[in-house]
Amino acid sequence: MKPIRESDLPGIGRKYEVETRERLKLVIVVHDDGRREVYQFDHREPDEAVSTMTLEDDEARAVAAILGGMNYKPKALETIEVALHDLVIEWFRIDAGFACVGRTIGELDVRRTTGATIIAAVGLDRTSQINPGPSYRLAAEGTLVVAGERGQLKLLKRLLQNGGL
Repeated sequence: MKPIRESDLPGIGRKYEVETRERLKLVIVVHDDGRREVYQFDHREPDEAVSTMTLEDDEARAVAAILGGMNYKPKALETIEVALHDLVIEWFRIDAGFACVGRTIGELDVRRTTGATIIAAVGLDRTSQINPGPSYRLAAEGTLVVAGERGQLKLLKRLLQNGGL
């Protein structure tokens, strides 16, 4: 994928241009009032939009969660990692037999014990919580989106499975 190009639109908001591997161009305009406009262009007609869509802020966030994998992650991506230098973002599924089930993030003292950060939690009922706090109770079959260095994530996985290190 080519880099995303960004530009300010004074009095309007900000524009993002994305070119896909299939050479389709998407232009997303984020308005200062929260609206998002999405335009799709074909590489054969770079100045004529093939389709357009306008989303309100809440609609755009819902679509972003779907595209970002917060609601459903394909089976092939169960163990995917995104590496950004030393930072790794990974999805951990909490199996029913894990010792962490029913305990809170604070009780496990996740950040101090492992150095890793839980950046989101998705429950079995598909409800999601961004940046869950120390009172968030871990549930069986839920999924955690976590960030840290590889060693920190290994410690976190062990903490979730065993309830301690």
